[in-house]
Amino acid sequence: MNFSKNSLLALQLKNGNEKAYDFLMTTYYKRLCSYAYTLTTDHAITEDIVQNVFVEIWVTRKNINPKYSIKNYLFKAVYNEFIDQFRKNKPVVYLEKKYLETLDLVIEKDQKDLNEMMKLVDKEINNLPPKCKRIFLLNKKEGLTHIEISEYLSVSIKTVEGHITRAFKILSTKLDSKYEAILFLLFNFKQNT
Repeated sequence: MNFSKNSLLALQLKNGNEKAYDFLMTTYYKRLCSYAYTLTTDHAITEDIVQNVFVEIWVTRKNINPKYSIKNYLFKAVYNEFIDQFRKNKPVVYLEKKYLETLDLVIEKDQKDLNEMMKLVDKEINNLPPKCKRIFLLNKKEGLTHIEISEYLSVSIKTVEGHITRAFKILSTKLDSKYEAILFLLFNFKQNT
């Protein structure tokens, strides 16, 4: 049976067809993991999110509407699961909520578009001045605090703060608001001071 047609796949899932579920897993699991990783930058959390989404789909399969795109539903479900996990760990303040709302626009993009956006963000980070880039990545990617970076590089804390602020200003100038939402999700959730 060919499950590539959305309505047939949805109907078969709704009826509890395990082969349809296997097809869904095979087709979307890696793509959803790639997407979830752009939100979490943590492989363990990424796996949890995607697995939770697939379990939820199976448990609530009777509610599947064949008229709606399963692909869009899956990506939105991963995003919602990410938000739920994030909220458990940290309250969402107004500014963060605004960024998350902005991210809704990004999420509706195709996975290919998301990958292109990620490439552009990486490119702009790589174009930062060398010391600025190094400090930015030590803080935002490696999770080092300003004090740890200061000690590691033998520079003042003010220098570290200045480079991180400069990096965000440069990136904000180079990237429009859709990309700022990705930057926020990739780096600002791990803000360490």
